[in-house]
Amino acid sequence: MDPATCSGEEKIKDQSPIEEVALTVPTTDDPTLPVLTFRVWFLGVISCIILAVANQFFMFKSNPLTISGYSAQIAVLPLGHLMAATLPTKRMRFPCTNWHFSLNPGPFNIKEHVLITIFSNAGAGGVYAISILTIIKAFYRRQISSLAAWLLSVTTQVLGFGWAGIFRKILVEASYMWWPGNLVQVSLFRALHDDEERPKGGLTRMQFFVIVLIASFSYYLVPNFLFPSVAALSVACWISKSSVTTQQIGSGLKGLGIGSFALDWAVVSSYLRSPLATPWFAIANVMIGFIIIMYVIIPIAYWTNIYNAKTFPIFSPDIFTDDGQRYNSSMVLTSNFGFDGEAYEKYSKLHMSIFFAFTYGLSFATLSATISHVLLFHGKYIWQNTKASLGDEHVDVHTRLMRENYNAVPQSWFMTILVLTIGVAIATCAWFEQQLQLPWWGVLLACALAVAFTLPIGIITATTNMTPGMKIMNEYIIGYLFPGRPVANVIFKTYGYITMVQAITFLSDFKLGHYMKIPPRSMFVVQVAGTLVAASVYFGTAWWLLESVENICSPELLPQGSPWTCPYDRVFYNASVIWGVVGPKRIFGSLGLYRNLNWFFLVGVTAPLMVWVLCKIFPEAKWVRRINMPVLIGATNMMPPATAVNFICWGTFGFIFNYLIFKRNKKWWSRHNYVFSAAMDAGVAFMGLLCYFALQMNGRSLNWWGEAVDDHCHLATCPTQPGIVVHGCPVVQP
Repeated sequence: MDPATCSGEEKIKDQSPIEEVALTVPTTDDPTLPVLTFRVWFLGVISCIILAVANQFFMFKSNPLTISGYSAQIAVLPLGHLMAATLPTKRMRFPCTNWHFSLNPGPFNIKEHVLITIFSNAGAGGVYAISILTIIKAFYRRQISSLAAWLLSVTTQVLGFGWAGIFRKILVEASYMWWPGNLVQVSLFRALHDDEERPKGGLTRMQFFVIVLIASFSYYLVPNFLFPSVAALSVACWISKSSVTTQQIGSGLKGLGIGSFALDWAVVSSYLRSPLATPWFAIANVMIGFIIIMYVIIPIAYWTNIYNAKTFPIFSPDIFTDDGQRYNSSMVLTSNFGFDGEAYEKYSKLHMSIFFAFTYGLSFATLSATISHVLLFHGKYIWQNTKASLGDEHVDVHTRLMRENYNAVPQSWFMTILVLTIGVAIATCAWFEQQLQLPWWGVLLACALAVAFTLPIGIITATTNMTPGMKIMNEYIIGYLFPGRPVANVIFKTYGYITMVQAITFLSDFKLGHYMKIPPRSMFVVQVAGTLVAASVYFGTAWWLLESVENICSPELLPQGSPWTCPYDRVFYNASVIWGVVGPKRIFGSLGLYRNLNWFFLVGVTAPLMVWVLCKIFPEAKWVRRINMPVLIGATNMMPPATAVNFICWGTFGFIFNYLIFKRNKKWWSRHNYVFSAAMDAGVAFMGLLCYFALQMNGRSLNWWGEAVDDHCHLATCPTQPGIVVHGCPVVQP
């Protein structure tokens, strides 16, 4: 349900007004359960470290595997019960203090389990600033101080606590801010801990979870090792192996993906998260946006040769020269890591694939649409909550229980972290300015942008499970203010965008604790500790790999078949060239080839206004109220690196579970939907780890056609402009 309504306030009863929440989240609490126990600290820190090391290790590989918090959520359960059964119950005292604690305060309980999962989520979440370190050392081949890199990693992760503290009342306590993604973990916790009688002729949630987990675990051996090509089956490329146009239309990885599909859950949930955790109205918005962009706008733009589109691939994250070759950024950089305008004019202007170019245009529209949508549909709600910060208009049973049983986190805790972190960030950029390029005022400007957009982005995420991308705004602004400085550009983007994303993550975790009735102060302590541990471990792992793996992230210099190709960081590097080296003035500004894409800002402003007007004209039309323009326009925000086959499979599963099953068998959906999602994710993660350490790490493979993670559409990236010569592609004759 979307809180954007066209008419009066809906009366909130002694239950959540959101049907999915009412069906999933219990309305009871036991405030006597121990929470910050020795088990929480021991298992939480260990799981955080393991996930951080593993995820950063896999992130540099050709097929990056992300191990989600679900793996730790399941793995720590038997360990928690084992510790409860074996550790001594005698209370222990810290030396020279009156502080006592017990290694074993009683049975392992659900609240301890939630806090351990929050720890592990910090380890599973990634550290965006590591990409800054990677592109400096591996792509630009420059040096950066290890202290500067570590401080960047920590401050960019921690700063979001400040923004979260400012907006937690609106985005956590309000019942309409329901954070759909959290319902998966709530269902899993209930399946693992609730005493449940098996229904006649059916299964308990725990039994259902185990069956799906085993099935997912067993099957993932096929797409992960035996037959990886099932991750993208492009039928058109089987039919026509020599036609560039056919492969462009049919490739699920490099083209439009018509007729492509996958038999791999990792493809379904890898970029857009689980469709089972996303409400149907949001799925519908995303898929309508995807269809319009992918099958209407892009084909028209490509085959009418807008921006010389036929000279380049139809879908690619790479950047190109005038004649369709890969762009070499070193040709336009000076010895002191600045932009050389004269060399740029001699070498080549920078070009993009038509899809990549329109991705930026649509990002402009998403930015302005987000502001317009929130002001039109949520402005009154925000104003009311700002004026009456102690009011109860949007309070449900969960908020009342939390207020009755627990003390809130003092605002001073958040503000202290905010002030200290900003101070350290400014000092870091000032002390290492020669390496980081960003002046102190850039940190303050980035912080201002982050705090300005945390609320509108938070509202959309809390109601749709989709987070519009705002990176473009930060890249655009600093690209104009401080052109020709790629490191300054990516650092500004990280402080301005990722600190906001971190705030959204912290608020989401607070809402999970809200649903599970975790004392807010305990949640805060675990979040801070987990974030500091994760940031440090991610940094240490990345630094070790960058120093020890020769030619990491350089496929042309690596041995054939080497997995250390860094696909995520290559997209990050290309963006740094576009916005930081060449700069927006020469791409989207008065000197740019793509300056007309700025009209998308106007499109984004007017689109929500049209929906708002329709809502006023047809107040009874429920489908009009479900149109969410920031989500629809920003549907393809994750493309690239996401591909057409990801969206096709994601939308298919979402339609089956959150529309068909939800409408026709709501009882089954309420018991099993989120449990199914968690079990599928966990099975994929466990088998992925087992395959890597047992088989792939030792270089074992089957060496056959289906082993490649590819749809075998090798001509899909070829140009169709006559006379353009690209290695491995047929030359189209004039």
